[in-house]
Amino acid sequence: MHTSLLATTKRRRSRITARQAAALDQGSDRLVRIGDSVLGEETASLPLLLGLLDLLDPASDWVLDIGFGTGEPVERSALDEPERSIIAIDLHIPGVGDLVHRIESAKLTNVVVIEADARQVLPALPPNGLSGVRTFFPDPWPKKRHHRRRLVNESFTRELARYVQPGGFWHLATDWPDYADQIAAIVTASDLWRGGVIPRPDHRPVTRYERNALAAGRAPIDMWFERVTA
Repeated sequence: MHTSLLATTKRRRSRITARQAAALDQGSDRLVRIGDSVLGEETASLPLLLGLLDLLDPASDWVLDIGFGTGEPVERSALDEPERSIIAIDLHIPGVGDLVHRIESAKLTNVVVIEADARQVLPALPPNGLSGVRTFFPDPWPKKRHHRRRLVNESFTRELARYVQPGGFWHLATDWPDYADQIAAIVTASDLWRGGVIPRPDHRPVTRYERNALAAGRAPIDMWFERVTA
C-alpha cells in the first residue's frame, strides 16, 4: 500500500435535502461510506470496498469516476454505456445521497458508490483493472496557497497509472485555465501518460457545475490522456 497518498480527509458538508437524507438513511447495497477514515488505519474499510467491487461484472470495462457532483453524469453514462461498470467516488455527502437515489430509482446495476477520497480507494482496486478514469471539474482550489490541495499532482498521476490498463484513458475537465495548464504539464511530463487538451466531446454529459461555470463566463477545458503501453 502506498501510504504517501493516504491522508486524513475531511468530509465535504453542505445543506442536504430531505430526498438526499432519505436515500442515505435507507442505504443501499451499492454504497460504502468511508468518509474521514484512512485505509491504512481503518483496516475494516478494505473488506467493505472489496465486497462492494464484487457486485460489478468482472467481464465489463471498469471506469473510475472521481468527484461526481449530483450524480447526473454518472446516471447518464450508466444508462448510455451498460457494458461499462462505474465506480463512483465523492466526499460530498449531498451528492452521494443524490446518486444513491438515482441508482435505486433507475435500478442501475452497473454502478457502485463510495463516499471517500479517491486516494483512499485506489489500493482496493486491482492493478491494471480500470479501462478508464473520469475526473470532471475537480475542486480547483483557486487560491495559490491552496494549490497543494488539488487532486492532480505528480504522486497521484503516478499512482493512478498503476490501476489503469495500458491503452486506458483518463478524461478530465476543468473551467480553470491555470489548473488545466497545471494538469497538462504534470501528466504529460510523466512517461506513463500521453495526450493533452481536446475539443469538448459531445458524449460527455453536462454537469451542474459546468452549467454554472458557463453562466459565469468560464468555458470548460477537456483533456484526454492515454495510459502508455509498456
